[in-house]
Amino acid sequence: MSRLIINAVLLLIVHEIYSLATAPGQETCESDREMEKKCRIHNYKTVKPLLDYFRQVRNELEQSESKENKLNELNSDLMEKYHEIVRIHEKFMNEAALLDEYKKKVLKGEVDLQLSQNKVEKLESEINSKQNIIVKLKGELADKSTNLENCKLQFKNLNSSLIEKDEKIKRITENLQNNTEHQKTLKEQLEKSKTKLINQDKDIQLCQSEIDKLSPTSCIPFGDSDVHQLNVSGVGFFDVLCDIKLAGPGWIVIQQRVGGNESFNKNWASYRKGFGSYKSDFFLGLEKIHRITSLQRHELYIHLVALNGSTYNARYDDFKISDEHSGYKLSLGKFDGTINGDAMRAGEKMKFTTFDRDNDISDKSNCAVKYKSGWWHGLCYNCNLNAPYGPHLVWYKRNPLKEAKMLIRPKRSDEEVSN
Repeated sequence: MSRLIINAVLLLIVHEIYSLATAPGQETCESDREMEKKCRIHNYKTVKPLLDYFRQVRNELEQSESKENKLNELNSDLMEKYHEIVRIHEKFMNEAALLDEYKKKVLKGEVDLQLSQNKVEKLESEINSKQNIIVKLKGELADKSTNLENCKLQFKNLNSSLIEKDEKIKRITENLQNNTEHQKTLKEQLEKSKTKLINQDKDIQLCQSEIDKLSPTSCIPFGDSDVHQLNVSGVGFFDVLCDIKLAGPGWIVIQQRVGGNESFNKNWASYRKGFGSYKSDFFLGLEKIHRITSLQRHELYIHLVALNGSTYNARYDDFKISDEHSGYKLSLGKFDGTINGDAMRAGEKMKFTTFDRDNDISDKSNCAVKYKSGWWHGLCYNCNLNAPYGPHLVWYKRNPLKEAKMLIRPKRSDEEVSN
């Protein structure tokens, strides 16, 4: 195809050159035929160098075409070589990947081998240690073999002793059987004695109940909320206010704040004797409370009414106060109740304080003078149920009260009290 194009181009170029060469002399040639031959010769001479040049160009083009064919063949060979190199490269990459895997396996094998060597070294150390122990045990075994022989001799001696002791055990067993029969007899007698004691306790309780009715020391014999007379050793006969409404039967009201006009800013003698009215505010008296709580264990029940009308209670299971010589010191027992916090606890083991007898532990002042009320003051108080109405009549300082009552009774269950 390229050769045809080259030939066509050459013919066109020759034709144009020929036309240009013959055009100026056309009229001359036509008028003078004689010159025709000369014109042809002139034209030939003119075109010949070009024709030679074109032949040379054609030859070069033919050679170039041959070289192009060779170049195409070389390109084809080169592409085949390239594809072969690509295949070799892929094969090389696969081999490299396999080599990496082999390297990883070799590294892992080296790590496993190192671990195995460590385990072997550890086992060798343990084997050496155990071999030493075995050697030691062999020595001990030899010693124990000697001891075993000695033990055999001792066993024979002990065996003869055991035979003698077996005979003694038989005799003791016979004695024990006799003692067992005697124990059965004693047990029957003990059961009869227990039954008699139980019956006697019941009789004593009945007698005590009758005595309490005849000379009561608590409100248990009375089944109402009213004023009754008690007879307590050391004090004699005196009136108390009994209450069955607030916490069940048998309670003695020892202090009451129900909004009356009674002043609790009293001296020691007044608190010792008691003051106030059972219909309003009153305090039973320290000496009476001491005498009552010294007869038997008593519990304390405190009834509280807040300013908003809410009611609360606090209960202590072992209430008592000491004698006057000890300052009527307070004891409470365990706390229970619906009020928030054990405020009375701050006064436990404290002596009673009045404005004329300072028994508190405050260094600054007499708490009874400062708060105008006798109480078991410490570093003055957490609760003060004897304080004047206002900000100091509280169960803890954040709980001001409008009513408060303190009641005691012997420590029994409500069922026992009712019966």
